[in-house]
Amino acid sequence: MQMQEDSFPGLYQSADKASFDSQNTYYLCLSFYLGLLVIAAAVSFFVPVNTYGALVSALLFLVTLGILIYLKTNKPDDIWYNGRAVAESVKTLSWKWMMKAEPFHKDNSAEADFIADLKSVLKQNQSLSAVLSFSEGAKEPITDLMRSIRSQSFDDRKTIYKNQRIDDQADWYAKKAIFNRKRASSWFRFSVLLHGAAIIVLIYRVYDPSQSLPVEVIATAASAVLTWIQAKKHNELSSSYSLAAHEIGIIKSEWQSVTEIDFSDFVINTENAFSREHTQWIARKVDA
Repeated sequence: MQMQEDSFPGLYQSADKASFDSQNTYYLCLSFYLGLLVIAAAVSFFVPVNTYGALVSALLFLVTLGILIYLKTNKPDDIWYNGRAVAESVKTLSWKWMMKAEPFHKDNSAEADFIADLKSVLKQNQSLSAVLSFSEGAKEPITDLMRSIRSQSFDDRKTIYKNQRIDDQADWYAKKAIFNRKRASSWFRFSVLLHGAAIIVLIYRVYDPSQSLPVEVIATAASAVLTWIQAKKHNELSSSYSLAAHEIGIIKSEWQSVTEIDFSDFVINTENAFSREHTQWIARKVDA
């Protein structure tokens, strides 16, 4: 029995989709905004100073203003972060419930306690109500596969938790650490290239002041790349994900010696470790 995305409560799927869609919207708007700023700088340099050039420049800045207003009023980045917080909270609760970890260790009250915790998570994030999917929300909060896993023997639940939760998280963080390290390196090289081009153009302008060179266009592109790098946080995420991957590696080494008596504490501590990086990620956004 393999847990898939649709095997978790409907609230997880709905929050996950809202977060994913809002993340894409945020980065799409930001990329359009930065790209249009570079295009506007190029237009002001290459297009003759006449009515046509002025209209094109005005239109470009009008569009960038519209993007800024949209980002400020709709706040897709807030929906992205809050949606991810809800999704991860629901996933953590689900794994605790399936593993019979506290506070869901008592069979006679486990379902009621789990549903109460889901309600609490939703209540604390009422701002997401407008973007949560109705179809996903209508699904049962406890799926058949979740019930099936919970009904397994201790040894089977322990194996499932290791293979489908611990290993899954270890692989995810390791891959994301490598991905962000590569992206950070690529964007850094591109930024250095743009700054180098600006320096060369400026030196050439000193050598031959009569030449009209697009220094402002290159400078605007360099600033846009820097803003993009700051928004994506590749270096910061690479370090954070790498640290999380190493911590999960330590957890994996402890798994074999866990007994049924201390399995609940093991699951709780493991889920706290999974949540730690995400909690810090949310805090970085709030402080930004």
